Amino acid sequence: MLLGLVVLIAALVGWSAYISGKIDKAIPAEGQRLTVDGVDFHYLDIGPRDAPAIVMIHGILSNWRVFTYALAPALARDHRVVVIDRPGWGHSRLTGGRLDIAAQAEAIAALIGKLGLTRPLLVGHSMGGAVSLAIALAHPDKVRGLALIAPFTQPVERPPEAFKGYALPAPLRLPISWTLAIPIAMRTGKARTTEVFHPDPVPEDFALRGGGMLAMRPAGFQSGCYEMGMAKGAMDAQAPCYGELKLPVSILYAHGDTLLDPELHGTDTAAAISGAKIEIVEGGHMLPVTQPELVEKWLRRVAD
Repeated sequence: MLLGLVVLIAALVGWSAYISGKIDKAIPAEGQRLTVDGVDFHYLDIGPRDAPAIVMIHGILSNWRVFTYALAPALARDHRVVVIDRPGWGHSRLTGGRLDIAAQAEAIAALIGKLGLTRPLLVGHSMGGAVSLAIALAHPDKVRGLALIAPFTQPVERPPEAFKGYALPAPLRLPISWTLAIPIAMRTGKARTTEVFHPDPVPEDFALRGGGMLAMRPAGFQSGCYEMGMAKGAMDAQAPCYGELKLPVSILYAHGDTLLDPELHGTDTAAAISGAKIEIVEGGHMLPVTQPELVEKWLRRVAD
């Protein structure tokens, strides 16, 4: 029986490594690289170098392709747009330990400095909104404003239903990531993605063009578990500080967002920040992918 278990585990590890390799070949690292503060960042820098800068920060179980799907190229016609794979996501690699929200903010602030960006507008989607807020709180002199799309901003007791499978104790995360995570994702991933996009449909090409498959890899599963585990504590510390923000903050949410509560994470957060503006539209959580033209128009108003 023990031998059979060892063979099964070895087979699952081998299968996971094989599928992970296939995903990397299907969605390769196509951007630039720069190592800063314990992170080997993978990023894409497009648009005129002398134009106003925008830095885009994606959410959990995501990568910078959620922006390059349609939104970033449109803005890059007259802006310098930098899209980043957050630490541990996409093709960015951690060269040290895992980073919580505050530490990710420090690493991205250092990257902004290394790239020579002068007070860019930060665009944060979902968990990227939490990171953007953390950067603004710690380094208000480095950014000119925040444009937050369906941001995660407040502590919540339980993860969203679509992400409950990532709420695992730390000792289980590594072994499950290399054995069961990919087979489970191949079976349930479509339904989970549908939940994240609801009520909007999932584009047929999202798995590749939007980089959706990257989150299936063992590294993505481990990062997802880590961020689910640290999210509430990070927001317990961060949310009470929003009143300190003095720079312009704009928030875009959709009425139909079933992943995050628009009132809690949008309306309540806007009320806590002096001068913050919030706009609520029709749609779901994945506005940069499902409604890029609407988001582009909103961003251009914010940038102006």
